[in-house]
Amino acid sequence: MPEEKVRFLMRITPDTDRKVKAAMPLSNCRSQNEFVERALQFYCEHLTAQDTFSALPPVLLSAIRATVQASEDRICRLLFKLAVEQDMTMNVLAAGMEIPAVQLEQLRPQCVQHVKRTGGRISLQDAVDYQNGVE
Repeated sequence: MPEEKVRFLMRITPDTDRKVKAAMPLSNCRSQNEFVERALQFYCEHLTAQDTFSALPPVLLSAIRATVQASEDRICRLLFKLAVEQDMTMNVLAAGMEIPAVQLEQLRPQCVQHVKRTGGRISLQDAVDYQNGVE
């Protein structure tokens, strides 16, 4: 048994009326009353939603999640490849250099500060300048 409907009178501008009539075929509504009721429900859900995504259509939400997941996967693969290259570089360096453990321990906090200061944008020239005291 369908719910009894409440009569709801309202006035809208002619511009809003044109927009409603133009959008009705896009929403598959059979009447202006159905269109306005759906619009009001959507807007009320939007205002009371704790989660911003609850107001999005499921298809759009699914597409957004898939795009974000694909980006995350790609970034993870690239970071893994970068870590492998970095590990290779460090092993080559460690094999060719005789660096005392004390000096290595002193270098780490300096490098952390340098990365923070430069926002991670470091080049080989930056390292050469630092080692030569140019900074």
